[in-house]
Amino acid sequence: MHRSHPSISRRKHLMKEMMEDDYALPTENQQIARVLSSRGNNLHEVETAKLEENFLVSMPNKFRKSMWVKRGDFLLIEPIEEGDKVKAEICKILTPEHVKEYTKAGVWPDKFTKKPAQEESSSQNQDDSDFEDDLLPNTNRPVNQESSSEEEDEETSSDED
Repeated sequence: MHRSHPSISRRKHLMKEMMEDDYALPTENQQIARVLSSRGNNLHEVETAKLEENFLVSMPNKFRKSMWVKRGDFLLIEPIEEGDKVKAEICKILTPEHVKEYTKAGVWPDKFTKKPAQEESSSQNQDDSDFEDDLLPNTNRPVNQESSSEEEDEETSSDED
C-alpha cells in the first residue's frame, strides 16, 4: 500500500476547502485587507479600509508551504491579542469570486473597488503617450551621457550647413 506524503494530502484538502467555499461573509471581528508586501517568515504587511496605518499579519500553519499570497492579493484577517507588531492572522485568502460575492452583498470596502472598465480604458489611452516617461532607466547598462550630447552637437552643426 502506497501512502502519499502528508504535505501533499494537506495541500489537497486546503484546495478542496477553498474550491468548495460557501463564500461566507466576514464576521464582526474579521476585516478585509490588501497585501502590500511580504516581510518574510510568513509575515505580510497589509492595509485595511478602516485603519490608515499598515500592519503585519501572520500566515497560520495550515496555509504555509501550500498557499501563497503576493502583493495586491486580498485577505480576510482576524485580530490577535498577543502581538505588538503582528496584529492579525490570515483567516482566508480571497479569490476573485469572493470579491464578486462580497461586492454583491455590499460588504466590499470602497477603498478596494476597481475603476469601471470604461474609465480604465480612457485613462489607459491617455497614459499610453506617457508610457515611456513612466519607465525606470535600465541600471544594468552604463549610460553614456557624452555620446548623446555629441550627437546633438552634430545635428545642430549639420543644420547650420
